[in-house]
Amino acid sequence: MNTLQHIRRHCTCLLPLAGWLMTCSVHAQNAPTQSDWGGAGLLQTPTARMADEGEVGFTASRTSPYTRYNFTLQPLPWLEGSFRYISISNRLYGAIAGNQSYKDKSIDAKVRLWRESHYLPAVSVGIRDLGGTGLFSSEYVVASKRFGPIDASLGMAWGYMGNRGDVRNPFSLISDRFDTRPGRGNNPGGQFNSHDYFRGRAALFGGISYQTPWQPLILKLEYDGNDYKHEPQGNNQPQRTPINIGAVYRLNRNVDFSLALERGRVAMFGFTLHTNLAQSSGPTKLLDPPVPERAGKPPTQTPQQVDWTAVSKQLRDNAGIEVSKISRRGREVVVTGEQQRYFYPAKALGRTARVLDNQLAPGTDWYTVVSTREGLPIVATSVHRQRFDELLNYDIDLRDFRRSVEQNPPLPQREDVLYRAEPKKFSGSLAVGYAQSLGGPDAFILYQVYANYDANFHFTPNLWWSGNFSANLLNNYDHFKYDAPSNLPRVRTYVREYLTSSRLTMPVFQLTASRRLGTDLYGLLYGGMLESMYGGVGGEVLYRPMGERWAIGVDANWVKQRGFDQDFSFRRYHVATGHVTGYFDLGYKDVTLALSYGRYLAGDRGATIDVSRQFHNGVRMGAYATFTNVSAKQFGEGSFDKGIYLSIPFDLMLPSSHTSSANILWQPLLRDGGARLAKRYNLYDLTSDRDSDPLQDNLQKITE
Repeated sequence: MNTLQHIRRHCTCLLPLAGWLMTCSVHAQNAPTQSDWGGAGLLQTPTARMADEGEVGFTASRTSPYTRYNFTLQPLPWLEGSFRYISISNRLYGAIAGNQSYKDKSIDAKVRLWRESHYLPAVSVGIRDLGGTGLFSSEYVVASKRFGPIDASLGMAWGYMGNRGDVRNPFSLISDRFDTRPGRGNNPGGQFNSHDYFRGRAALFGGISYQTPWQPLILKLEYDGNDYKHEPQGNNQPQRTPINIGAVYRLNRNVDFSLALERGRVAMFGFTLHTNLAQSSGPTKLLDPPVPERAGKPPTQTPQQVDWTAVSKQLRDNAGIEVSKISRRGREVVVTGEQQRYFYPAKALGRTARVLDNQLAPGTDWYTVVSTREGLPIVATSVHRQRFDELLNYDIDLRDFRRSVEQNPPLPQREDVLYRAEPKKFSGSLAVGYAQSLGGPDAFILYQVYANYDANFHFTPNLWWSGNFSANLLNNYDHFKYDAPSNLPRVRTYVREYLTSSRLTMPVFQLTASRRLGTDLYGLLYGGMLESMYGGVGGEVLYRPMGERWAIGVDANWVKQRGFDQDFSFRRYHVATGHVTGYFDLGYKDVTLALSYGRYLAGDRGATIDVSRQFHNGVRMGAYATFTNVSAKQFGEGSFDKGIYLSIPFDLMLPSSHTSSANILWQPLLRDGGARLAKRYNLYDLTSDRDSDPLQDNLQKITE
């Protein structure tokens, strides 16, 4: 994705994703209901409950004067994260926004301390609005215990949820400083308001949810810890009673509707779309080519007698491999090429084995696929022919077969080349896309429909040109008037100019060279128009040892700011930027930590922390934060760069197989501090097949 698409979509795909959630058939019947604020809860208050890991949900609710749009992720069984937009209908955004109502953005986190047992309740601690403006910031501890159809919760809250203040802060026993909650002062938003956490007077909250005998209906009764006499922006609301009552109707496994009476006088309407991405296997692949049928009689051809040109075509059409070479090493046949159809390596390996099995007489014992990416050999995956036949015949199970699959670094060996393909020089694709930006001061929704033509020309397998050409078809970015103030070089905040200066743009026009420098060492050189805003030259080196759960890379770039029309013109600003990055698989639930240190586009220096969890089916949930030597005042609103992202393989959404994924990034604000070059290629992604987990986690797909 080029930089401007990345920027425009900092909260995009929520509407398309919402549509997909409505069509998912993954079970979510036992998922806890969501509160008005998103996340497992009653109405205004949270519970200690957690959804199953991999659960995602989109909740919209309206309780005058607030409309809340919440997106909730459950990356780990004990961790829930949410982000939201709140529209305050009786307050204006400001002079620059005309009559648009005020919008507030916030991020929440909830951690379960322990699960419910026979005698003890589940207990969770959470922070609401932990990195936003702090308008609705709150901290809480809550316990939940189930009694048959009744799920009861009781908690204590500080800040917004505890504004009733009818309980003295128990932390005052530790220090008097907990008696007073500091004001927000000149907080530019986006900071971790740690000086506020668990400060000031507190309030109790709680309630029950009752699962009625009629399965779709759940009733709720809640005691609210907020008295609404201390609302942000002086927007105080009358409250007749702290008791809220409501109901949830579960239309189906993925859609909930909510109705409640809150504050004793205000109606709440809401709905939730939710599903479990980690448990999704995707729709039946009706548009995929059928699995090759097994030959009725054992073939009699030796490797020298096979029509390898025809086999190469069949491997491309059925196994998705763009073959570059087929060779023989003793009793092993090796297919070298790049996978272009199947997201799951096991599926391509199984189809390759079936194609070869129908061609080769007994005497070949192993089939090996050497996976390449942009001319780089990544991994050699081998399957034992006889054991694969036994698996297809149900003579052994998958557990026994697993020992017959090997992955190794591809090393030069003596071999008999049976076929070498004529390199494919040119490839191109045309696509229509949609992008949107939510919650800005110019309009709540800014949208664009565009057409992209992507082209590649390979001079050699390791040297190629890439181009991306974009046409703006339909948009309302003429409303985009806001120029974010900046105390730094404007390396990203010229986004309005880049989006609105030309209807025809050239985001990418670059030459790239790749090379394998050693068994586990890879290199990349590139130059040209590298992204929508910057052109220049750069290089990257990555050391990624096979079989290890770590890697380390270094990139260095000299870039110059491009003209707003995204043609071949440049502005005056230029900078040297680069990073050292370490990647670490933590060995817990496929959680990966990426730590980067270096110089960013505005010349600031610092580090980026990225933590993500990848599920077995390829779905990834993650978050990042960048801290540099730029102060919060210099950075401006938002204080530091951060975001939450979700990656979903297209394979889980479409009736045909695809190698790519839909990437959704929520970046609260775009500012100049902590900005990185949005490179088209990076070696860690290009060498992703070196991670053996996707093969092992989805080995059952070898028979599909």
